Amino acid sequence: MSIIPSIFGGNRSNVFDPFSLDVWDPFQGFPFNTTTNNNNSLSASSSTAREASQFASTRIDWKETPEAHVFKADLPGLKKEEVKVEVEEGKVLQISGERSKETEEKNDKWHRVERSSGKFLRRFRLPENAKVDEVKAAMENGVLTVTVPKQEVKKPEVKSIEISA
Repeated sequence: MSIIPSIFGGNRSNVFDPFSLDVWDPFQGFPFNTTTNNNNSLSASSSTAREASQFASTRIDWKETPEAHVFKADLPGLKKEEVKVEVEEGKVLQISGERSKETEEKNDKWHRVERSSGKFLRRFRLPENAKVDEVKAAMENGVLTVTVPKQEVKKPEVKSIEISA
């Protein structure tokens, strides 16, 4: 929980991380008058609000090693064909996909539905030293790992000058 409120109400994973670009939903948490029940009260949440919360709910870890930036996302139950990894505009890593809703049979009686379904999208602004042409992604046991290699930082050449007397 952040002690610094966001001016725009955005959802940053870390308020101190300028590279975190969670999608901001200006209507998140706002009661929509989409349906009314018998006592004419407003619906506490709409499908739009639920989709927005699912949209940015995928948690992703980002670590930097001396050789690369490594992103890991837990995507249980998804196949690699259901996930898309892209680099936009040369410096924005985008991870997206969709988890399908389980089909409901006529005779089924659900007692609880807690697993989320729907689309998700996460975007990260990559630093200048990222080699976007060499990005690799792998999926194993429901964990997506995206590796973005880093360019070697060339140290400036230092030439010694002899001091004459």
